[in-house]
Amino acid sequence: MRHTMRAEYEHVGASGEEESPGHEVRTWHMVRGDGNVAMCGRVLQPEAETRPDGDWGTWPKLSCHTCGALYLREVA
Repeated sequence: MRHTMRAEYEHVGASGEEESPGHEVRTWHMVRGDGNVAMCGRVLQPEAETRPDGDWGTWPKLSCHTCGALYLREVA
């Protein structure tokens, strides 16, 4: 199965929804394929920045721990 990293942004609007992309990345999550639901269950913006799964761990302090654990179990 193919995986993709997808950004969660720092700024969240009053409705609880993320504001438009272009803001500071808060956390990198892992999604299956090109989806917008992170492996940890968080729903991300479909237009949020993506990175290939090979970039996982490039920003360790910004990587979702739960997504990382689930991702490693799937690919190991």
